[in-house]
Amino acid sequence: MLSPNDKKLEKLDPFYRPSLSKQKTSAEIISEARNALRAVRTQRPFTPREDLRKLFGPASSRTPENRPPSSFSVHASSFEFSDSRPISGTRLSPLELKPKAPASPATVEDFCPSFPKPPVDPAKIRRISSARARLFRAASQGALLPARTLLPTQSKRVESEETVTTRDSVVKINGIYLTESKAIGHLKSHPLQLTYDGDFSKITEQEMFKGATSLPFHLRSGGDQGKRRPRASSSSRSPDRLKLDIRADSKADLQEKNTEIEVDEVFWNTRIVPILHDLEKEENIEMVCAACTQLHHALEEGNMLGNKFKRRSILLKTLYKLVDVGSDLLSLKLAKIILALKVSGKNLLNVCKLIFKISRSEKNDSLIRNDSILESLLEVLRSEDLQANTEAFLYCMGTIKFISGNPEFLHEMIGKGAVEILMNLIVQVNENTKESGTCLPNSGHLLVQMTATLRNLVDSPLARSKLLSINALPELCTVMEQYIGDKDVCTNIARIFSKLTSYHDCCVALASYSRCYALFLNLINKYQKKQDLVVRIVFILGNLTAKNNQAREQFSKEKGSIPTLLSLFHTFYKLDLHSGKCWGEGDERPKAPRPAQAEDVLIKLTRVLANLAIHPGVGPVIAAHSHIVGLLLATLESKSIDDCEELVINTTATINNLSYYQVKNSIIQDRKLYIAELLLKLLVSNNMDGILEAVRVFGNLSQDHDICDFIVQKNVHKFMIALLGAKHQDICFSACGVLLNLTVDRDKRVILKEGGGIKKLVDCLRDFGPTDWQLACLVCKTLWNFSENITNASSCFGDEAANTLLALLSSFLDEELALNGSFDQDLKNYHKLHWETEFRPVAQQLLNRIKKHHTFLEPLPIPSF
Repeated sequence: MLSPNDKKLEKLDPFYRPSLSKQKTSAEIISEARNALRAVRTQRPFTPREDLRKLFGPASSRTPENRPPSSFSVHASSFEFSDSRPISGTRLSPLELKPKAPASPATVEDFCPSFPKPPVDPAKIRRISSARARLFRAASQGALLPARTLLPTQSKRVESEETVTTRDSVVKINGIYLTESKAIGHLKSHPLQLTYDGDFSKITEQEMFKGATSLPFHLRSGGDQGKRRPRASSSSRSPDRLKLDIRADSKADLQEKNTEIEVDEVFWNTRIVPILHDLEKEENIEMVCAACTQLHHALEEGNMLGNKFKRRSILLKTLYKLVDVGSDLLSLKLAKIILALKVSGKNLLNVCKLIFKISRSEKNDSLIRNDSILESLLEVLRSEDLQANTEAFLYCMGTIKFISGNPEFLHEMIGKGAVEILMNLIVQVNENTKESGTCLPNSGHLLVQMTATLRNLVDSPLARSKLLSINALPELCTVMEQYIGDKDVCTNIARIFSKLTSYHDCCVALASYSRCYALFLNLINKYQKKQDLVVRIVFILGNLTAKNNQAREQFSKEKGSIPTLLSLFHTFYKLDLHSGKCWGEGDERPKAPRPAQAEDVLIKLTRVLANLAIHPGVGPVIAAHSHIVGLLLATLESKSIDDCEELVINTTATINNLSYYQVKNSIIQDRKLYIAELLLKLLVSNNMDGILEAVRVFGNLSQDHDICDFIVQKNVHKFMIALLGAKHQDICFSACGVLLNLTVDRDKRVILKEGGGIKKLVDCLRDFGPTDWQLACLVCKTLWNFSENITNASSCFGDEAANTLLALLSSFLDEELALNGSFDQDLKNYHKLHWETEFRPVAQQLLNRIKKHHTFLEPLPIPSF
């Protein structure tokens, strides 16, 4: 008669039966790889390195005519020399003025020009003031005739920058109109230096006066050594003059004038002018570069950087001229100063293009790093207006993208706030797109550069931490939603997510954004035949569903999720049948060949299916889906593990997870014998991973009596016994599971004596039992089934095996000895749980049975571990 405990153990749970434990412990999560349902791993999709630095690589979806150029020339003539103040983003059409005949002296006093009232809008005021300033400059150069000619006998005061103008025998000095003769006398009696404003390059010093200082005309300081004539009060002016002053001193002009910084004349003449003189005369490139460095330091010391001091146009003109020298080193030094002077508009665009052109050569990376150009570029992105300078930002970002691919820049870029700056720009683009309701092409071009840069930066743990801290992942998803029609943008963000989701914290963050699943499904449906994008989306889904049951559930609940995966499976299965191995043009054939493009999608897709099948509500649905199971079996049948290792292993793992569910409408159960036939070729392969996956499937299928008969008929059991001696812990575990299911059938228990099965089971218990209670439990259950009708322990197990079992089980049941291994607390809790609930009952009963039927001839030794 069997004792009550023996009766409880007589009918053991088949292999891989779900645990009865209600609460899943952390230790069980750690051992997830040992469970029947396992998440599948795979490699991140391969991204070839682009040999040429361009805004858009060869795989870009943009046609050459629909994208900004990467090749162009930048010369001094490309710049606008009248950049003493920031250039308005709006260009006004030239004013057409008809020349008027000079008024007679008799009517001059009564003449009162009619001027429009100042506009209320400050922006309009600024545009009108700028247009008037250009008009006055054009008139001074002879391009236009003035609307009214001043009489030679008259002298009028007008507030403006210090200039000298020759027109109809009138000279304007320090805001005072004088006749030519009076101007010459004034210059002789007042040894003033003239300030060049960039508008009078055709008027030389000799044309204006003779006998003055020999300093080049455009380098002379303005004003009377800091003393300026007092401005006349409004009460002393005529009504005509008062109206002119009111117009000239509009609100916008006053704001600009009040922010200008007065230049220290002594510092300017002693520190800046000599350097500018050297820059014009020096021919040695190294000396010119040194002078540029000296100039930058001097400007910084004199607080002359920025766009608010009056000599800025002189500096810029000198710097622009040197661009034509053509030296990369010199151009970078010039660009650094020009950017520090806060140029805008066309000049900002051209200086960004200049740096971009230099950065296209990887050999110039060291020059860019040595001159700290990165900091200047980041400052442009940080401080300039995005909407007004989108094209300049494009080339600025292009440069940053290039150097971000150099690991030497990675730490510096992240330390200077590149991640935060880029994400701030992305947020701006998202907001602008939402407000306008349309995706602007220039914004799309810029997003390609920004997302490509982020793709490089996320290799750094610090960058990943920053992205998580500022909640960047939802913003990137928003970009994909708004620019879903831009394949380049979507591909770059998919590459970012491919990298990020390889890390647990980033994977959790993205999985918690519920809208991402529908987004990824939309991308798959839209770009189903675009392998480079689809393979990354599927890889991301595989990462999200690998260890997150909630992610599996959320994805499966999205409308059309399973049909979309099925459609994708069918598309790439057909493509794979009609294509051989595919490598990119010009790629060297690697020693370990990469999967073909279609095959790579299938690898990632089968992984997603395997992960989804872990969810108890999704697995049975997939197992009952005839088309999905049919494609899995067709893949397993048509592929060889020698040629397509990862695809075959992933497919087998998916079948293993699906075979776990013993449901009536399971296609896996209906075709179990066919599956068993397919697995035989894996068992006889030389690939240990393939063998392990095949044994795991047999572990699930062997719960069925027909499969057990198949295993014995095909001598698969001998193979399982041989695997016990492989000294591979996971293989021993899976093979022991198959043998356990076989020993449930009394007629098949005898097979354990073939090939030394009992001894190998005892060896597994000895080798792996002290640290693997799951494996130890399986061995004990298998030996318990085998010894059900025992009459003598020695005849049942053999003398040596019986003695070893007694010693091992006695030592294992010593709780203090068993739980004092070198484990961390979590693993100790795990071992204690399984020791108490699974191993101890079985081991104790087996030990009692052996003791009952064993004759002790000598003391049992205590084994050492």
